[in-house]
Amino acid sequence: MGPLLRRIGSPLALPSWRLAALLGLALIAPAALPAGGADRRQPELRRRQAGDPLLATGPLALRTAPRQQAPALVRLEAGEPLELLRSWWSPGGRRWLQVQTAAGPGAPRRGWLAG
Repeated sequence: MGPLLRRIGSPLALPSWRLAALLGLALIAPAALPAGGADRRQPELRRRQAGDPLLATGPLALRTAPRQQAPALVRLEAGEPLELLRSWWSPGGRRWLQVQTAAGPGAPRRGWLAG
């Protein structure tokens, strides 16, 4: 019973290089075929015009100062338009952006975002 179990539980009897070649071909070949979902067209680039606003990429904290520990003024939602006022590099090498939002009356309009 021992030899029978070993024979059933053993992997394929292919040499390791053939198995690796077969797996590599099976993983790479379908992506290059039209049925594999490959798209041969290059995506179109849309260049931002000088007057276009920047858009927040996700929920971001608009901070009072260019420091990670600075209190957050407001949380910006994804897609909110921003106007870049200036860029600043901290001594630690982190980039900060001073932005202005198109917020309603009474809401903070200027603050800092980690870039």
